[in-house]
Amino acid sequence: MITIITATYNSEKTISDTLVSILNQTLDRFEYIIIDGDSTDNTVNIIKEFEPSFKKRNINFKWISEKDSGIYNAWNKGINLSTGNWIGFLGSDDKYYKNALANYKNAIANYKNLDYISSKVKLINNGKVVKTISGAWKWKTFKRYMNVAHAGSLHSRAYFNKYGLFNENFIIAGDYEILLRAKEKLNYFFLNKITVEMDANGISNNQVYLTLLETKKAKIKTIGANKYSSMIYFYWAIFKAKIKELYRWI
Repeated sequence: MITIITATYNSEKTISDTLVSILNQTLDRFEYIIIDGDSTDNTVNIIKEFEPSFKKRNINFKWISEKDSGIYNAWNKGINLSTGNWIGFLGSDDKYYKNALANYKNAIANYKNLDYISSKVKLINNGKVVKTISGAWKWKTFKRYMNVAHAGSLHSRAYFNKYGLFNENFIIAGDYEILLRAKEKLNYFFLNKITVEMDANGISNNQVYLTLLETKKAKIKTIGANKYSSMIYFYWAIFKAKIKELYRWI
């Protein structure tokens, strides 16, 4: 079984579209879990309204609402509640294409002993496609920066059993750090299909400096990357981000 986990907090403006995309999946049997961080808006009421629809589709649907310490704390709660052999994480402002889970299942069936699957993801800003993230995982590239889209990924439960859960000390780059743990031994498959529309206004896209800072920290602590070369890449990446921002205003 595939389990999909969504962390929510005050997501009333977007969560309905995310839930509809889950309900529209062509795959018959899977599990869906929502971990809400004690929302103060209408998010929980919307989740409750959708419960009968999940029951009608015979989808194993679970949700909780309580305070958490961040997205990785929420995801770890979801993993502990899950029963699937494969686990994915969909943002509360992201949407799956209707064949996404069926395509993942086919890949799992055809390629044995996988740790991780990634796919193509469309990055959307105000209804317009900004770009398509299509970088396949390669250790030579990945050990320098995150070149895959987490929203379009699945992780095997065996991977979490072997390498542990997300490091909750991270705010943004925990999804990068956890994949660094296997280093070049990661048994990986690239699904050459678009599976997700991802909102470009997500937390990591709006906090470039913190993302790069945590990425540097993850490389040094998790894989023992050279501090000086990591620092040079950190400042180079910031410089490129500033140039990109400047061009946006020209």
